[in-house]
Amino acid sequence: MTTEALRPARLRSLDVAKVGAVGLRTRPLRAFLSSLGIAIGIAAMIAVVGISSSSRAELDRTLASLGTNLLTVSPGNTLMGGEAQLPLPAESMVGRIGPVESVSAIGRLTDAKVYRTEKIPKVETGGIAAYAARTGLRSTTGAKLADGTWLNAATSRYPATVLGATAAERLGISHAGPGIRVLVGGRWFTVVGILQRVPLAPELDVAALIGWQAARTELGFDGHATTIYTRAADAHVTGVQSVLGATANPEAPNEVQVSRPSDALAAKQAAGKAFTGLLLGLGAVALLVGGVGVANTMVISVLERRAEIGLRRSLGATRGQIRTQFLAESLLLSGLGGAGGALLGTAVTAGYALYQGWPTVVPPWAVAGGVAATFAIGGLAGVYPAVRASRLSPTEALATP
Repeated sequence: MTTEALRPARLRSLDVAKVGAVGLRTRPLRAFLSSLGIAIGIAAMIAVVGISSSSRAELDRTLASLGTNLLTVSPGNTLMGGEAQLPLPAESMVGRIGPVESVSAIGRLTDAKVYRTEKIPKVETGGIAAYAARTGLRSTTGAKLADGTWLNAATSRYPATVLGATAAERLGISHAGPGIRVLVGGRWFTVVGILQRVPLAPELDVAALIGWQAARTELGFDGHATTIYTRAADAHVTGVQSVLGATANPEAPNEVQVSRPSDALAAKQAAGKAFTGLLLGLGAVALLVGGVGVANTMVISVLERRAEIGLRRSLGATRGQIRTQFLAESLLLSGLGGAGGALLGTAVTAGYALYQGWPTVVPPWAVAGGVAATFAIGGLAGVYPAVRASRLSPTEALATP
């Protein structure tokens, strides 16, 4: 007999998978319950991460609506105490700052008073101010329409206006339309839209907003912005604030007033750190629970299948093949539980976020990490049972009742 005839047969990858699945097929209920335990652990981890991430996204959205990244630039006073003026290219220069995401502006029309009809005494202005407005103002400030439409490339060239919420109330106007007009600076303007209240820019609530070009041609607007609104990336708000003055008016940065970042930005950053710590802690606990479940299942499987192990050893199976069998079984068990847990955790997150009205956020790293972690934990948890099974001698295993 040759030496090659005495060599044990090698197990191919497909054979390893088939042998590893033997224990799962012969004990389907136990395999199902074990996989379910792992799935629940992984689902708990993914659901905790997903729900927390969705909650954080909702918090970020709420804080963003409070203007965490909105900064304003306006003219201050000159050294002589007079009112300063922003340069004509100030808005475009601010827009060239790297972290700035959007920029828009309004220009005060000082001499243009707003009235419902020409019969109202000129002293009764109602505190309504007229402003030239850029078409991007609404998106930058987060303003929403209560009725009608916003200024666009067409209407901003003609005598059309959008009223703030308070301005519309004081003028007795409840809706916009072709037949609704107001007197601005002695000229009739059609009311094309009415804004809701703008928490981030309350000055717009008492304003009649006119297109930039129409303000020039109809009311003699000089083109100088009186307030520039800037949205910057959250991580760079402080840095943008520090350069806004010098950028808007390089020749006299001391004549520029820049608003400070909102306190809500600090709250947003603190919440982000708290959520990160929470996710890491709860995720680690869920993975630990899943690992203990795999280890417990595999140890019991070895104890119950001593006779099978002894028979396989007596028929020529090597210790390495026994180890491979039980390790493959552990990995299969963990993989099934991990895949099921990923689906279950994603579904739970989506359902809860939908119920709460939150955006659904399931970080890809949580799903991929959860499945990968189950394989890693399954491998670690299966090492001891696999080694223990391989060390059983055929006679000892077969002699055990």
